[in-house]
Amino acid sequence: MALAQVRAATPDDVDEIVRIQADTWRVAFAELVPEAALQRLTGPAARQAWAEAVTAGAGHHVLVATEGDWTVGFCAAAPADPEEPDVSPGQAQIVTLLVEPRWGRRGHGRRLLGAAFDALARDGAQGGIAWLPEQDVASRACYDRIGWDPDGMGRTLDAGDRELREIRLAGPLRVENRDPRRRGLAPDGVPDSL
Repeated sequence: MALAQVRAATPDDVDEIVRIQADTWRVAFAELVPEAALQRLTGPAARQAWAEAVTAGAGHHVLVATEGDWTVGFCAAAPADPEEPDVSPGQAQIVTLLVEPRWGRRGHGRRLLGAAFDALARDGAQGGIAWLPEQDVASRACYDRIGWDPDGMGRTLDAGDRELREIRLAGPLRVENRDPRRRGLAPDGVPDSL
């Protein structure tokens, strides 16, 4: 197996970030997000947004995961929006965490989260939140394994010709395995037992 690493993204990574986001969303969210929205993921506005995110600084972090010569995933993290309900000072947000499906289940997501948590903690963050589509079982399972749980907040986004329901997860800035037998997730994303 080739060497797997995580590093800070550079402007040279923007094309791969755009590709990974588009490819991953097409696989994971094709039934949730309309085709027009998926097509915008590769447009000039998306490229510009990622170029700005990569160079934002001031507590904003974009990290890429590589395996050998391949870029296989990325994570964007930033301070949490203080205007968001029930966000405490010192909370950060995992804005997005995506690993291209063909590279899944190889530890890239955990490595990306670990590096993001380290960067956010150096910035002074003490905990984190993440918004996920309610039906994104794979991402919810990843966060559940490290001890992040739904915090009771939800929102509905306008996704063009349909709505996209998201739930918010919250947890500590550490990657630890939680015993998966300890709890399960009910269909609404809430742990069914503590």
